[in-house]
Amino acid sequence: MPKELVNWVFNILLNNMKHLRTLLISAMMMCATSSALAQCSYKNTAFGSGEFLTYNMYYNWKFVWVKAGTASMYTVKSNYHGQPAYRGSLTTRGNNRLDDFFVLRDTLLCYNSLDLEPLYFRKGAREGNRYTVDEVFYSYAGGNTNIRQHRIRHTGEQLWKKRSYSDCVYDMMSIFLRARSFNPKGWAKGYMVKFPIVDGDDRTPAQLRYMGVQKVKADNGHTYRCLKLAYMEQEDGKFKRIVDFYVTDDNNHIPVRLDMFLKFGSAKAFLVGMKGIRNPITSIIK
Repeated sequence: MPKELVNWVFNILLNNMKHLRTLLISAMMMCATSSALAQCSYKNTAFGSGEFLTYNMYYNWKFVWVKAGTASMYTVKSNYHGQPAYRGSLTTRGNNRLDDFFVLRDTLLCYNSLDLEPLYFRKGAREGNRYTVDEVFYSYAGGNTNIRQHRIRHTGEQLWKKRSYSDCVYDMMSIFLRARSFNPKGWAKGYMVKFPIVDGDDRTPAQLRYMGVQKVKADNGHTYRCLKLAYMEQEDGKFKRIVDFYVTDDNNHIPVRLDMFLKFGSAKAFLVGMKGIRNPITSIIK
C-alpha cells in the first residue's frame, strides 16, 4: 500500500477516534448531569395536574372546637424558569369569628419537577400579629443539592443564606407531595421515614411516622379508611409533632383530615370537596 494512502487512512482513523472520544466524554457528562438532576427524584403515582381539594377548618378555643375558616390544596402542571414542573399550593383562611381571637393566614407554594425534585418553596404566614415569609431556592449543579434560603422576619429584617449538601433536602410542601406516592405495604405501626427539612433559615431533622389505619369521617358525609401519618420536626433534641395527616388508603393518598399543632393552639381541617383525582377512590367505607 502506498505511503500516502497509509497516512490518509491513519488520519481518518485518528480523527474518528477523536470524534468518538469527544462523543463518549459528552455522553458521560450528560449521564453525570442526569444523575445529578435525578438524585432527588421520585416517581409520582398519586396525583395529576388539576387536583383541587377543599377543607373546613376548626380551631380549638378554650377546649371548644369552633368553625374557623377554610383551606384548599391545588396542584397543577406549570413551568419553573422554563422547566416543566408541578405547582402545589396550600392556603388557609380564618374567618372573622376566629380573627377576634387569632389571625390565621397561611399560604404555602412549591414548585417541583415532574420527577418530584424540589425547585422552589415559599411560605407566607400570619399567625396572631406576626407575619413572616420563608423561601427556598433549589439547584443541583455538581451533583449536590444547593439551596438559597431567604427569610423575612415580622420586623422586616431579611436574612439570606447559601448552603450545599451531598444529600437531598426538602421543604414541608415538597415532602408532602413526595409522601403521597410512598407505598405503605408492609409498614408496621411506628415505621419512620427520616429526612432533612429546610425553611428560610434552617435545616432540621424531620420524620414521617406511620401511626396505623383509622376510619375518618370527612365533611362531605363520607367515611374513609385512612393511613395516619405524623409529621414531626426535631426541636431541642426531641421530635415535636407538627401535623397529623389522615390520607386515603388507596393510590391517591388524599388528605381527608389534618390535625395542626400551632404555636397558639391547635386546628383541624376536614375534607369538603375534591376534583381532578388521578386514581379510583377505593377507600370509601360503605
